[in-house]
Amino acid sequence: MNKLALYFRLIRLDKPIGTVLLLWPTLYAMWLAADGVPDWKLILIFTLGTFLMRSAGCAINDYADQDFDKHVKRTAQRPITSGRIGGKEALAIAALLSIVAFCLILPLNTLTKQMSVAAVIIAGTYPYFKRFFAIPQAYLGIAFGFGIPMAYAAVQNQVPLTAWVLLVGNIFWTLAYDTEYAMVDRDDDLKIGIKTSAITFGRYDVAIVMVCYALHLVLLLLCGWQQGLRFWFVAGLLVAAGIAAYHYTLIRNRDRDGCFYAFRHNNWLGFAVFAGVVLDYALR
Repeated sequence: MNKLALYFRLIRLDKPIGTVLLLWPTLYAMWLAADGVPDWKLILIFTLGTFLMRSAGCAINDYADQDFDKHVKRTAQRPITSGRIGGKEALAIAALLSIVAFCLILPLNTLTKQMSVAAVIIAGTYPYFKRFFAIPQAYLGIAFGFGIPMAYAAVQNQVPLTAWVLLVGNIFWTLAYDTEYAMVDRDDDLKIGIKTSAITFGRYDVAIVMVCYALHLVLLLLCGWQQGLRFWFVAGLLVAAGIAAYHYTLIRNRDRDGCFYAFRHNNWLGFAVFAGVVLDYALR
């Protein structure tokens, strides 16, 4: 396998699910912040920035986890763990992607630039939370949802309470889908001492996942309703709730393949919410 292909695997170009899970909340936050009429230049900047920062985060994550990944069947052949890419090489790629992402936001206001620094710090420190934090997925939720307050900062030059409530809602969503993901590797993680929500929640994991889905959707409903969204927005949330219920059927027996499929299927839950927001503004 040539170096370029290894770099593609390192930054997960072959697995875009992480990017879209970051992108949906960032985009619906931008629509809400702009009252349904976002600047297309901001949409482009945040879409590219989301891709670049997720890619950089993957490189940092693999560098941090290289000694753990070799003990997990699903991750043993990742480029760093298998020795085909060096650790310093991966960090250089992460730094380059982060610099390009920062260059994208240079035309934006100072508040957005300041928040981007916080976003990089959160993304860079997440992999190490698995060493000591019992529910690292909650911290991941901050990293994966930080595009929400950044979108408000870029559009309004302020971060109102609504943005923070949406961020909390995103933390619950991330807890739901990343616990499903962690359920796939639970046995391996127990052996090597990695802390995950799937281990911490124990036999209550399925119930807590469903509660997190519910809290995510309730907080979205409160924020959207407060901004005057009605029929199509609520319809999108109902579709999302139906998708969450479908995920219950996939994870209730804790089958690895079912849990992994449920995790990946969250793309459609995020899309349903985004579509509801866009349609409600477009058709009112």
